[in-house]
Amino acid sequence: MSITAEKIITEEIIDHAFTYEEYRDMIDDLLEQAKTTGDNHSDEMIHYTKMNVQRMSRWDNRVELNDSLANKLNNLDEDWIWVVLTEAWCGDAAQNIPALVKMAETSENIDVRFILRDQNLDIMDEYLTNGGRSIPKLVCLDAETLEEIGTWGPRPEMAQQKAMEWKEDDSVSKEEWAKNLHKWYAKNRNKELQKEFEQLISEWQN
Repeated sequence: MSITAEKIITEEIIDHAFTYEEYRDMIDDLLEQAKTTGDNHSDEMIHYTKMNVQRMSRWDNRVELNDSLANKLNNLDEDWIWVVLTEAWCGDAAQNIPALVKMAETSENIDVRFILRDQNLDIMDEYLTNGGRSIPKLVCLDAETLEEIGTWGPRPEMAQQKAMEWKEDDSVSKEEWAKNLHKWYAKNRNKELQKEFEQLISEWQN
């Protein structure tokens, strides 16, 4: 656990973080102004954000937790806060966040909050993936002490492995890379994500 990270995810950060509903409303409000989160409001980034709104809305209606994961969540007897670093234009965030929200909603003991990566780079830089500021990144905290319990992200491990393989393949263009990744999410239907969180919840419990 990073001592620095533990200190910079403060009560003030959490108090000002978004609920999922607030996060979604904020994105909608920005899109009405032809903007997205962050400083890059190019047509490309706006397009990504619009696609992500569609993805989140679709998953909001489709995510179904498997019985084993639901039971673990229902039987959780520790109070946690899940702080998720994200941005509206991030495709991986849109694919995974609805399932994370569903998990939190299933347990009375988990409160999930969202903060924007580019407004919190001091926090983001404590949770780099292979040296990069990859999102989404979930940090599980003890709700009382704000002690860091564990982390997850930015993708299910199977998706991360495939994403890195495609990235290293010179024959796969950036567009093909993204298409392949989103096809993987559609086909997998959160199964790998749920499997990972079954294991993580067991590891994170004292």
